[in-house]
Amino acid sequence: MWKLVNGSLVQVTDTSRVKFRTNISKRLLDQLNALAEEHDTHVNYLIENGLQHVLSQGVILFNKKERPKDRIQYKTTYDKELLNCVKEFAKNHQLFINDVIEYSVKYIDTKNIKKIGHKHRVE
Repeated sequence: MWKLVNGSLVQVTDTSRVKFRTNISKRLLDQLNALAEEHDTHVNYLIENGLQHVLSQGVILFNKKERPKDRIQYKTTYDKELLNCVKEFAKNHQLFINDVIEYSVKYIDTKNIKKIGHKHRVE
């Protein structure tokens, strides 16, 4: 992200973002990659969008017996506040964070997602 300081642009790290590693279904990740390319965005922005919708509903119907068997490690950055809310939500519903992430993909609203250039914004 860029900040305007005394009339000049200075590149700064977005402190509202944190790195996070989890395991996610490879099939689902492939679908997210295709969706991200189609909508000129990043996978983590898609995931964040879906997570926000799930959290706003406050309900999750997840069958633990149907967990995918093709999970792979996935590392990216998320909004710090959102990730903390997801951790609490998962704990309250006795689920893992990756379960909530995978569930949230069904709730992505592609009309309201951050575009690929969001991290290069000027504030």
